[in-house]
Amino acid sequence: MIDISSPTRVDLAGGTLDLWPLYLMVGGASTVNLSIDIKTRARLTPREDGAIRLISGDVDLDHSFSSLQQLIDSTDPKVKLLQKVIAYYRPTGGFELETSSQSPVGGGLGGSSSLVMTLIQAFDQWMGYVRSVHEAVRLASNIEVQVLDKATGTQDYYPAVSVGLNILDYQPDGIHQQVISKDLGGLLERFMLIYTGKPHHSGMNNWEVLKSALDGDKSTLNKLRRLSEVSMAMRDVCLNRRWDSIPELFEQEFQARVDLSAAFSSPEIETLRALVLQRGGDAVKICGAGGGGCVLVWASPEAQNSIR
Repeated sequence: MIDISSPTRVDLAGGTLDLWPLYLMVGGASTVNLSIDIKTRARLTPREDGAIRLISGDVDLDHSFSSLQQLIDSTDPKVKLLQKVIAYYRPTGGFELETSSQSPVGGGLGGSSSLVMTLIQAFDQWMGYVRSVHEAVRLASNIEVQVLDKATGTQDYYPAVSVGLNILDYQPDGIHQQVISKDLGGLLERFMLIYTGKPHHSGMNNWEVLKSALDGDKSTLNKLRRLSEVSMAMRDVCLNRRWDSIPELFEQEFQARVDLSAAFSSPEIETLRALVLQRGGDAVKICGAGGGGCVLVWASPEAQNSIR
């Protein structure tokens, strides 16, 4: 049996800007995210016959297929993500595949992206493929477009395989990655995750922004440039470990993101943000594309106790 697990992530800055070609339209951009110990998992067990069994407690799935073609022909939305990954590899033998995710659906933690990377690692190991991180990210991104039928960014895939603080610079010649895995205590002790109770829909929020930018809307492009300025500042703060500067950048990012699209926030997020600040928290960061899901709260350990 092949057993692979991968972390999800919290994004500190630069979300949405990782969508092609937005980062090119604003003169380049950086995203900053951090792997977290909320994981996705895949267990792949080869079978001697040609049958395929897919199991996922997250979507109440336990279904068997007599052949690969029967799986590929399936129209069941519960198997779509697994179906697209398996259709790429087209294994000749049967297998049992069980997946799980600790991230809530629509949590804004990149759970589906992490799961795709987990699956790629599992099938690569089984079938003897070797690929670089960038190659795996490109494959995962393309597969997830097939699943979502929407444009996707790429930042969520990196922290699933490059554990630590990921700084991704998006330039015309590609994505340049730096990973920081040491001396992160000053960062880790100050943040906590809270789920708003409302799932988010990143494809919807990001699509409106992407469409507006491609239509040449100057206001949208200027707001994206503001987001890029904040993300570049966060990049420098993290590289130099000036953690005390993070709350101000979170506040700037929050205002810039809501200014870009009101859909990035929600009544649940606004209520939670007010409560956090009232109880001594320093800042709130919307995770992912917002509209719900999780938020990252920046607060001292003492304030975290009050917020809980």
